[in-house]
Amino acid sequence: MHRHSTPFLFDLDGTLVDSVYQHVLAWKEALDAEGVELSVWRIHRKIGMSGGLFTNILLRETGLDITEERLKRLQQRHADAFNRQHTQGSVRPLPGARELLAYLTDQGYPWAIATSGRMETAAPNLKALGVDPSKVPVVTRDQVKHAKPDPDLFLAAAERLGVDIQQSLVIGDSVWDMLAAQRARGLGVGLLSGGYGEEELARSGAFRVYDDPADLLRHIDEVAARP
Repeated sequence: MHRHSTPFLFDLDGTLVDSVYQHVLAWKEALDAEGVELSVWRIHRKIGMSGGLFTNILLRETGLDITEERLKRLQQRHADAFNRQHTQGSVRPLPGARELLAYLTDQGYPWAIATSGRMETAAPNLKALGVDPSKVPVVTRDQVKHAKPDPDLFLAAAERLGVDIQQSLVIGDSVWDMLAAQRARGLGVGLLSGGYGEEELARSGAFRVYDDPADLLRHIDEVAARP
């Protein structure tokens, strides 16, 4: 059990990896193929919650029947489109992401990753970060009952680390991360690198907001208790 150092629980897309807009375009491609007309900005506002919840809400808003078959087809088309962008090299770690994780490891801070994505889309992101899921706790949508804005992902990540969620920092880029952090009773730290504004993140529960992982690393002493 890590008793004295602050644990860090990270979201993945838009927090450690510059992939939010690629996800938006992948969903746009999947929805277009299904004949769902939806503006790109509306898709962006829902990135960060689970894909299943996301597609349910979108289909409800557009008045389409929510069938199991349609949901599976949309998720598969999204995964295929997103991974295609990865192979084209358009998805990369955010500035300072690798350095931040290396610093935390070096200084003895426990950390884990909790993502609303399934392992199918998370795996290429983890590879780009140099994170080995056999050595670092990584909790994906496949492993919990409910994704963000429910707290399950962050609770599971804290459990995997053997730390107290109430002593943990939840680092995320979306309002869904901050709401999930509140429900888990962790402390939310927001990053602007996913496209949400500072005021939105603060209103959803972030007690500090930084630009990106590099900015968080520069201000790490503001948020973390020393090991």
